[in-house]
Amino acid sequence: MHPLLRDRAWFALYLTLWVTLAVLLAALLHANGALGWREASIVAGPLCLFYAFMCLTPWYMSLRLPLGVARPRDVLLYHLSAAILATALWIGLARIVASMISLNNRLDPEIPQLVVAGLLLYLLAVALNYAALAVEASRQAAIEAREAELRALKAQVNPHFLFNCLNSITALTTSDPGRAREMCIRLGDFLRNTLGLGERESVAWHEELDLAQAYLDVEQVRFGSRLQVEVDVDEECADCQVPPLILQPLIENAVKHGIATLVEGGTIQVRSHIRNGWLEVSVENGFDPEAPAPRRSGLGLRNVRTRLERRFGPSARLAAQTHDNRFRAEFAVPCRRTP
Repeated sequence: MHPLLRDRAWFALYLTLWVTLAVLLAALLHANGALGWREASIVAGPLCLFYAFMCLTPWYMSLRLPLGVARPRDVLLYHLSAAILATALWIGLARIVASMISLNNRLDPEIPQLVVAGLLLYLLAVALNYAALAVEASRQAAIEAREAELRALKAQVNPHFLFNCLNSITALTTSDPGRAREMCIRLGDFLRNTLGLGERESVAWHEELDLAQAYLDVEQVRFGSRLQVEVDVDEECADCQVPPLILQPLIENAVKHGIATLVEGGTIQVRSHIRNGWLEVSVENGFDPEAPAPRRSGLGLRNVRTRLERRFGPSARLAAQTHDNRFRAEFAVPCRRTP
């Protein structure tokens, strides 16, 4: 189906354009004085209504003969033949309308102008349809590139998380095999939960919180009482849609670069609220400022920032700050709910 026929607003605008062209064509027919305004309008109205639909047909022809793929000679001959046929039908309709209102031979002097107008309008429609196809192809290419980049980012997030979890399990295998086994079981449960959600474009915020809690359950086995979590979440946040696994890298950073550096452990604070239609989320934790700097510092934050920008555009915000040996990461995105 032609794109204009799928959107009522655009189709109404398209018909409005042809009403304007009908007025201009009536003025052209009246200019020589052979036809009065009423007669010129009666002829121009049906002609432009007919051509409004006739000029939609190049879309389908252009799909079959895309520029750069089909031979230029075929494209030229096909559309020129179609333009001649459309113009012949346009002139035939003009003569039928003229006979119905008894114009006799007074329309004959205007036939050359109608021929030129018919050919030009149809060929202009061909050009516009090819331009529309080019815009659509460019839009599809941009969407595919964006999706490919998001898939690459997701592929980067998951191995990064697994690498850290496996390191944690390795650290326990010699010191506490029982806890290492329990951690493997909880990791399996977490991965099972992420399989379905990771393939989706977005998840509800309460689902994202459940995933984060599943990850914390894995790390709780390793850290025990050293890892404490405080969650302060407004109920109205529950249905806000966010990219899957967008919170988990922030929690992971808080554990790996915060709690793990403290001998006595610490508390991770997770907060989310709705303010003026925006979902505001923060993750805060303590850390040891004298701990060695990580080799890949900031990878999780960069991934989160990029994914938020790809999903919500430049309006999405992500910030990180350090104060009194505490690290705080926070982001804000429009709260969009599923209908």
